[in-house]
Amino acid sequence: MKTLYKFLVLLLLGYRQLAFAQNGIVVFQSDFGLKDGAVSAMKGVAMGVSPNLKLFDLTHEIPAYDIWEAAYRLYQTVPYYPAGTVFVSVCDPGVGTDRHSVVLLTKTGHYIVTPDNGTLTLIADKLGIQEVREIDEAVNRLTNSNESYTFHGRDVYAYTAARLASRTITFQQVGNTVRRTVVSLPYQKADYANGVLQGNIPILDVQYGNVWTNIPKAMLEKLGVKSGDSVRVKILHQNKTIYDKAVRMVNTFGEAAVGDDVAYINSLLNFSVAVNQGNFSDKYKVFSGADWTIVLSKQ
Repeated sequence: MKTLYKFLVLLLLGYRQLAFAQNGIVVFQSDFGLKDGAVSAMKGVAMGVSPNLKLFDLTHEIPAYDIWEAAYRLYQTVPYYPAGTVFVSVCDPGVGTDRHSVVLLTKTGHYIVTPDNGTLTLIADKLGIQEVREIDEAVNRLTNSNESYTFHGRDVYAYTAARLASRTITFQQVGNTVRRTVVSLPYQKADYANGVLQGNIPILDVQYGNVWTNIPKAMLEKLGVKSGDSVRVKILHQNKTIYDKAVRMVNTFGEAAVGDDVAYINSLLNFSVAVNQGNFSDKYKVFSGADWTIVLSKQ
């Protein structure tokens, strides 16, 4: 019986390791922009480790130093890649300081290589933490880069990610396990009480100026609001009301006239508001961040 038990445990551990096996895909995110060679240099380092890697970009248009947006774009994107994918996220205003460089393995089998500065806030909440390892730079650092202090994205993160994705190293060889927690940025979570929903505007749909919230569709259903109904939308910035209006829920923008304010469920299944073929953010001077609040009630 003990032999059978040991066999089953080993089988389970082997299955878990297989499920989380690196798949040769590396996805890059940064606040570098594409005006110079920084992104290309990171990819060059990765290809130097293995020319067989598949390299993709999440975005390099994170506003400079905006750790929160980096956190959100990971939340928006990571779940749609297969388990075993390695992500590199570099929004690192503290580069060269004593902030930790880590690789987080989510419970879904995704690897995130990043400074532990708040970038992992939403991924940890959404996908869960399987394990966090601190990068051992004595081993996992680009050769002859020790005198470079301000480009860890190239010298440490891209290099480590490529070694991990190509299976040159195992996850255990990244470095020591540090903990099952990460640095977390404070943010207002969605809440329902007494017929009122309250949440945060964590991000804008930047191309169109639509306002995305963190209020999920499932929570909205508690209000009994469905397509065609009106919902009262109140938006506050630092407790000052910026917008207060009844807005009709639609499934598609084609259900509204051009220029109408509409409410809808976005691609992440969260409540959102927009101006049909317009820019809600510009029109009403509504933006995003920890100090933006949205309150919903049934009209």
